[in-house]
Amino acid sequence: MPESEGKRGAFIVLEGCDRTGKTSQCKTLVNKLEEANIKARYMNFPDRSTQSGQLINGYLTRKDDFTDEGIHLLFTLNRWERMKEMEKALKNGVNLIVDRYSYSGVAFSSAKGLDLEWCKAPEAGLLKPDLVILLTLSPEALARRGGFGDERYEVPAFQKKVIEKYGLLKDDRYWKAIDADKTFDDLTVELYEEVLRTVENAGDKPLEKLW
Repeated sequence: MPESEGKRGAFIVLEGCDRTGKTSQCKTLVNKLEEANIKARYMNFPDRSTQSGQLINGYLTRKDDFTDEGIHLLFTLNRWERMKEMEKALKNGVNLIVDRYSYSGVAFSSAKGLDLEWCKAPEAGLLKPDLVILLTLSPEALARRGGFGDERYEVPAFQKKVIEKYGLLKDDRYWKAIDADKTFDDLTVELYEEVLRTVENAGDKPLEKLW
């Protein structure tokens, strides 16, 4: 399916608890799109390469500490830093496959006890995705995943709270929940179908803003 001239790219986000396979799936989806002659690019948040991203990395790896409010605003700033670049890519027909976005920021910060609306406020005006895929895993399946517990937030009780917060943010008009407890390849097939459908439909729609 070669892309049509003049159509914008789709903005697709994968969300979910830690260790649900988001990063690997995002990169695989980009490869599959490129193989089909569809322009695609992988992005992830937090982007640890920017100035704010380096501060965030220090926090996540437990080298630095910030207040809950402070780290939330750093995560938000990290997304704003990339916004012009993302808008330009989309307008040039590049499909963005993004590993985590504002919903993660709001879900994680509100799971720590911050007010949900306060958490959403600084994200208002960021680009709105065409599709958010929420990868879900049972607590038992999550605990079986390798590497779980390596970073600050990877605690089962906390991840359960995060999932509850995602439930409050979920908007069925552009969200789809998919159970990630299946083989990697089977999950890729299911995700790719959703991605292709969104890529086909996004081209003529204007870019929208969050909340």
